[in-house]
Amino acid sequence: MEQILINLVAGAVGGNAVGKASPSLDIGTIGNTIAGAVGGGVLGQIVSLLIPAISAAAQAGNLSVGGIISQLVAGGAGGAILTAIIAAIKNRSA
Repeated sequence: MEQILINLVAGAVGGNAVGKASPSLDIGTIGNTIAGAVGGGVLGQIVSLLIPAISAAAQAGNLSVGGIISQLVAGGAGGAILTAIIAAIKNRSA
């Protein structure tokens, strides 16, 4: 459960960061937050599946600093990527 929360929060931060860093990719604070959280949750779970050591440590209750950092990076990157994709699609259709 901690992994999902870390991914969602990091994704929301990543989504807002990409929105504020590039005005052309900003879809509003709420849009950035929602898209970022979804992207962070999805990519964070994919990383957990691809790196079984993180999942095993989390299930055993031994989530290390390295595991938390990898979840933060994956969640933030996923949030930023999905927010940028959604903003690009929105701008292209407008």
